[in-house]
Amino acid sequence: MAKSSQAVILFAVALSLALFGIGHCTDPRFYVEGRVYCDTCRIQFVTKVSSYIPGAKVRLECRNREGGHLTYSIEGETDKTGTYSLAIDGDHEEEVCEVILVKSPNPECDEPFTGGFGGKSARVSLTSNNGIASAARLANPLGFMKKQALPECPDILKELGLLPTALL
Repeated sequence: MAKSSQAVILFAVALSLALFGIGHCTDPRFYVEGRVYCDTCRIQFVTKVSSYIPGAKVRLECRNREGGHLTYSIEGETDKTGTYSLAIDGDHEEEVCEVILVKSPNPECDEPFTGGFGGKSARVSLTSNNGIASAARLANPLGFMKKQALPECPDILKELGLLPTALL
């Protein structure tokens, strides 16, 4: 009788371990989060007078490292705080993945960035083989430029030490 009880317990433990292993064999799911802003000073980075854009459209694209062929794509939209969150299925270790701006709903702030350090796209690492324990991936802010800079922008730039006093 004792041997049959041990066999049942051993079987139950083996079955539990097998089921636990199966549950961990599924593809990972990542969550890419970021914000889209209106560059009110036309300087291509966030300042204290920047505003965030609700309803902006973004797209995450993953491409082969060699050849650049599109392997994965998903679109999303920012909420009322200008924040987006994209649920990404699978591990994309062998691909280059970027969040790209698609469209601004604000006609006064819909000009894409030109040159500089960017803001047109943000790279994200979508693999569990990179030392990041969390499934959340935070993308750099992305922005559109306002048609005309706000009047207070020269003072803000001066405050940041970015404009010589002679130019103001």
